[in-house]
Amino acid sequence: MKIQNKNLPVAVIGAGPVGLAAAAHLLERGERPVVFEAGASVAHAVRQWSHVKMFSPWRYNIDSAARRLLEQSDWRQPDCDHLPTGGELVSDYLEPLSKLPSLAECLRFESKVLAVTRVGIDKVRTQGRAERAFMLRVDEKGEQSESLFKAVIDASGTWGNPNPMGSHGLHPIGEESVRDRIEYGLPDILGKDQADYRNATVLVAGSGHSAFTGVLELLELKKQYPETSIIWVMRKRSLDKVFGGGANDALPARGELGSRAKAAVDAGEVELISPFEIQRVVREGEKQMKVVGHGPDGEREFVVDRAIVKTGFRPDLGILREVRIAIDESLESVRALGPLIDPNEHSCGSVPPHGARELAHPEQDFYIVGMKSYGRAPTFLLATGYEQVRSVAAEIAGDHEAAARVELNLPETGVCSAGPAPSCDGVSASSCGVEEKEESEAACCGQPDQAASDQERTSCCG
Repeated sequence: MKIQNKNLPVAVIGAGPVGLAAAAHLLERGERPVVFEAGASVAHAVRQWSHVKMFSPWRYNIDSAARRLLEQSDWRQPDCDHLPTGGELVSDYLEPLSKLPSLAECLRFESKVLAVTRVGIDKVRTQGRAERAFMLRVDEKGEQSESLFKAVIDASGTWGNPNPMGSHGLHPIGEESVRDRIEYGLPDILGKDQADYRNATVLVAGSGHSAFTGVLELLELKKQYPETSIIWVMRKRSLDKVFGGGANDALPARGELGSRAKAAVDAGEVELISPFEIQRVVREGEKQMKVVGHGPDGEREFVVDRAIVKTGFRPDLGILREVRIAIDESLESVRALGPLIDPNEHSCGSVPPHGARELAHPEQDFYIVGMKSYGRAPTFLLATGYEQVRSVAAEIAGDHEAAARVELNLPETGVCSAGPAPSCDGVSASSCGVEEKEESEAACCGQPDQAASDQERTSCCG
């Protein structure tokens, strides 16, 4: 069965910042994107960290094609030097973008992609493969359906798949029995989740900037609830670069965060144990758990009320089982990106800009972009994601020259090379830094360390 693909739409999986940017670039090129979002609204993951302030100002957080679309409406551009929260990223940028008529008609909410394949054939068959349309099986509000597409862009991010708190890349033995005591991600410690942490003994696991944020928020809570106690564990054997560049950091908000965290440790306000490898957890009564692991002096255990785990994220590749993808063996990134983004070798500023060529897979016209393209590497930048989808949209539209062109310059000095990773993304929002691979804090909570070319800086801010 031969399918003529050229008049079919392009599927985009995920309506986060990078997914919406992909749709904007496709629309500019006359393509018809269909954006599938598992959540009930755009930027479902970003909303989970709406209380968190980003490191980078607005000038680095708006995609060029998205901005051009917004400028055709009555949208009011935010102050370019303001550091937005995740909530502001949604309310002042992503929601207005999603409500533009041209983009709104592309969005499919509560639509979870269950599988991507080629129509009529499985992964094994080669002959005539590229001539077959892609087929997506989607669960939309409880009803399953299948639709055909000429190309697929997976921008679904990594937010829903946190790295385990245990050593060896595994969950610690016994975690299921105490899951109600453990929070993965970015709880709102000073807001809606405050009752869980006040006057409690809290374990914080992780060594990136999201861990800094959690520790500092707990210290702020301790001022009002003095029985609050903080135990901070990380797997790192050396603390030389943990706290970053301080006053020398090109992003002052990030540098200040590291300096404050270090000062709290030096003052004895936080018990820092490093290296520490969590191996098992055991429930203690109804509301506590015992944490057992190996520290600098051998086996150690302590009892806590809650644990906050900030050890990064990893991609879920399950929906891609029937397409031919090239994945790096260690990072679970797009294979061609592996040597370029390996956190053992690179900071986010030293990762070269890349596009459709590096993101290509054996499955023609299929691309993984955004944080998911980086797998477990924590060096992803939101600006890099925007450059990815600009190039991919050009390639899909047949403009190979534009796809090959580099329109982003990420200087190594100052921005990301000074220290370790800020944490978290927001489906495709970003952060960056250098972590040990098994403790990478992927860009999940939208604390991006982006840098852009002078041209982009000017155009973003009008």
